[in-house]
Amino acid sequence: MQAVSENTVVADATLDVEAYMLRLGQQARQASRQMAAASTAAKNTALLAMADAIDASRETLHLANEQDLQQGREKGLDAAMLDRLALTPARIDGMIEGLRQVVALQDPVGAISDMSFRPSGIQVGKMRVPLGVIGIIYESRPNVTCEAASLCLKSGNAAILRGGSEARHSNQAIAECIRHGLAAADLPAEAVQVVETTDRAAVGKLITMPEFVDVIVPRGGKGLIERISNEARVPVIKHLDGNCHVYIDDKADVDKAVAVAENAKTQRYGTCNTMETLLVAEGIASTVLPLLAERYHAHGVEMRGCPVALPYLGDEAIAASEADWETEYLAPVLAIKVVSGLDEAIAHINQYSSAHTESIITEDFDRSQRFLREVDSSSVMINASTRFADGFEYGLGAEIGISTDKIHARGPVGLDGLTSQKYIVLGQGHIRQ
Repeated sequence: MQAVSENTVVADATLDVEAYMLRLGQQARQASRQMAAASTAAKNTALLAMADAIDASRETLHLANEQDLQQGREKGLDAAMLDRLALTPARIDGMIEGLRQVVALQDPVGAISDMSFRPSGIQVGKMRVPLGVIGIIYESRPNVTCEAASLCLKSGNAAILRGGSEARHSNQAIAECIRHGLAAADLPAEAVQVVETTDRAAVGKLITMPEFVDVIVPRGGKGLIERISNEARVPVIKHLDGNCHVYIDDKADVDKAVAVAENAKTQRYGTCNTMETLLVAEGIASTVLPLLAERYHAHGVEMRGCPVALPYLGDEAIAASEADWETEYLAPVLAIKVVSGLDEAIAHINQYSSAHTESIITEDFDRSQRFLREVDSSSVMINASTRFADGFEYGLGAEIGISTDKIHARGPVGLDGLTSQKYIVLGQGHIRQ
């Protein structure tokens, strides 16, 4: 495959952004009708051809990504951003493997459920159908281009993908591989369109085209997602942040509690399902907190505790402020609070949580069931690390993102989350009396 030239990227200075985005929208709407009718075999053929194209284009992808990295260094991007931007050989392998995994997933489109006869004699049920056109806005990580395209394609949708300006060359190189895959399966090239302009006005137009776009999925920092949520005229699937909690009950197994609370914070710091606040019942605090403090200290985690917790955390712990209870750190920092018991733990979580993921550590069945019922978050766990709140770990194969909304999709959004259901009715000439 040929390298993507500099001319492939739309020249922002001369572009009529509104007309360009309207054209993408019109093309996507037309393509969405074809994708809704596409067979599973055709979609899988496209995905496998994309994987082969990416494998054959490693050098092209490397050169395009190096352009982005070099420009990022010149602009002073920090090390974390440059790391997210890099398309390493392992990440290219991951894109290829991800495409092949999506091929193996069951196609949700057309699945019929809940069929039943009504007293009138008609049969009523539901059929799963694509959402239509999905706009995805994301930052830095070019492999999201591949992930998003694969999930939208397999679920029978058309996609308009708008990556960050820092990854423009990488995204366009991946887009060429996507076009190759669509052509191999005789599917419309407009089924996946990667926005070529970096003009911020393109995002503003994409999120205000309800006639062409059915849903927006923002993937990025809180600032981006807040902007999309505030300005969109199209439904948004989103979560703003991940202020996740683990509550250690006084009926917890100490070994389980220590293992889960250590993993939930230290397995990775910069993810939305990392624990940010640890709640501990006062009846077990003197036993479990010194053990955990030793583990956190070894990991270099800064501990911020309430007045009751501080004596158990060592000399380096500092006092927590009110702001700590509502903060997503995405860093080796942890807020720790001792609570009187389950009632206070649930009240604290429902007040401060971002409704992402919460876990209880307990051997008491009744308390665990209360926690499941009364904690109002998109994922609620018993005796498990919050780090499991992930589409792959949930058996979805992959995810387009995580939703903390309550309508349509909630939690990790996989193929089913990119579809909806419509009622279907079967009759034999039935008429209503």
